[in-house]
Amino acid sequence: MAALLAHGALRLGGSLGLSVAGAESNVAIGLARLGHRVRWAGRVGADELGALVLRTLRAEGVDLSHAVTDDTGRPTGLLLTEPRLGTLTRVSYYRAGSAGSALSPADVLPALAAGPSVLHLTGITPALGASAAEAALAAATTARDAGITVCLDVNHRSRLWTADRARAGLRPLLALTDLLIASEDELPLVLERPGEQEAEAVRGLLAAGAGEVVVKRGARGATTFTADGATDRPARRVDAIDLVGAGDAFVAGYLSGLLDGADVPARLDRAVTTGAFAVATRGDWEGLPTRDELALFDEPDGTTIR
Repeated sequence: MAALLAHGALRLGGSLGLSVAGAESNVAIGLARLGHRVRWAGRVGADELGALVLRTLRAEGVDLSHAVTDDTGRPTGLLLTEPRLGTLTRVSYYRAGSAGSALSPADVLPALAAGPSVLHLTGITPALGASAAEAALAAATTARDAGITVCLDVNHRSRLWTADRARAGLRPLLALTDLLIASEDELPLVLERPGEQEAEAVRGLLAAGAGEVVVKRGARGATTFTADGATDRPARRVDAIDLVGAGDAFVAGYLSGLLDGADVPARLDRAVTTGAFAVATRGDWEGLPTRDELALFDEPDGTTIR
């Protein structure tokens, strides 16, 4: 998507900045900055906003050989972010009838032919429409059959679909998921019995086939659950400026650790570090670190690097 970033109240004529956004794009950029080879499969409109999305991803080192430009007149999706109170931000989506909502299995399956290590999906894609939901399910099925790790970040967007629709739409993907990531408030969406306590719920998810369940806890850090037990990691202490995109930054860090063969504590450490970079800067992805910047949090406060 393209993203319009408001500065000041829009109804009072606040100004707008233009960037790009999208959970999968944020994760792709985060992984590319950390030195991983990343391929993005998606659909944009044949318009200037679509060109901006592709140009930005390409500039960040993301492989776009499987990106599709829609030639049917569907526009590139758009979101509008409006800071309202401190770090509270209001987000509006303009994605109905967008190029991304017409994503199809034919758009994404060729990207899996080269045998990637991980397929990353979010719950946003199936929320866009029947075609996009079919594409996500086909990709997960193909990846599972090929032995590719399937990562699903629930990433619920209440303005795109209701909790009941999300629960029904995510159910087919869960059976194919190796690594499930959800925030605490999203966890009920992937449970057969939403009223379950967290520990019982996670045991059920692991028993159903997930190898890892990662629960994001915001400023309180995160927990990874596996058959061997639970591993906690507190969040990095940082002055928060913009929380939008923090979850995607966390996912990029976690997947980076997974791709590097790191153990669970090290994956969590990298994930909370990349998440801290995101909240300390404005924008969804602009502040994401390169690999050599990960150690900056170990420098004393007030350090100037010359």
